[in-house]
Amino acid sequence: MFSKKQNRLQAKENISGYAFVAPALICFILFMAFPFFLTLILSFFDFNFLKVKKLAHLAKYMKFCGFENFVDMTKDRRFIQSIINTAIYTVTTVPASIILGLILAYVMHGNIYGKKLLRLAFFIPYISSIVALGAVFKFLFREDGIVNNVLLTLNLASEPIKWSVDPAVSKIPIILLSIWSSLGYVLIIYMAAIENVPKTLYEAASIDGASSLTQFIKITVPLISPTTFYLIIVRMIAVFKIFSSVNIFTMGSSITSNTSIVQEIYSSAFGSYTHGYASAQSVVLLAIILIITAIQFWGQKKWVHY
Repeated sequence: MFSKKQNRLQAKENISGYAFVAPALICFILFMAFPFFLTLILSFFDFNFLKVKKLAHLAKYMKFCGFENFVDMTKDRRFIQSIINTAIYTVTTVPASIILGLILAYVMHGNIYGKKLLRLAFFIPYISSIVALGAVFKFLFREDGIVNNVLLTLNLASEPIKWSVDPAVSKIPIILLSIWSSLGYVLIIYMAAIENVPKTLYEAASIDGASSLTQFIKITVPLISPTTFYLIIVRMIAVFKIFSSVNIFTMGSSITSNTSIVQEIYSSAFGSYTHGYASAQSVVLLAIILIITAIQFWGQKKWVHY
């Protein structure tokens, strides 16, 4: 009798547990697992959703093409250029935001006036809308904007620079916007990590005559390497998903040399309506991110100290 009651109570607990997990599981299946497998399947088909008249006849409009979409990507100059652009954004913005964030966090870790106010000032761009920030930067980098006025006043430019038109310099505002918008997040994470470094290590180093720079290089940097590893992964994934900031600066412009991978995928899906090809591009983007992440996890064994 006692055993039956125990089983009933256990069954009720199990049902409660499943009911608690069910909403999250349903959301995961609907918004992550299902779109992922659907994208993977569509990447092997020539498919245009606009041609579908009835969902019941969906299969009729899906033409299997094997690896043709992936082969076409090797000949697509726009997509190859978007990969190069995204790589440029990654190798410039990720190191810059991490190095600047680390230096600022270390400086602000000390006793400086207005520390909380400075921390808030740096964090505001991160929580602000990227569209609003992009609009501000577009205003600053206009042909008659503040940046050109400063450059002309300091005789650093002979004529106004066409930031949104000239391919040679059009990536600079996008890179600066990406660095500025992410700096607050990097700063806050690094400040939390530095707070956890034992102060006794700095005291011992000071007794031994180590300078502040030596303490920073020999103590701070190695002990917060797990945080650096985390930030590198997070920032690289964020840059590979860059869309709004690029779209704001290229909107209304004839320049296509600044497009990112995500922007090119969006153009294929909702501009050309080649959903099968866009799905194949998405799979390639996922593969690139997985490869880079795997390399980072392999490299962490050498330079990350837990």
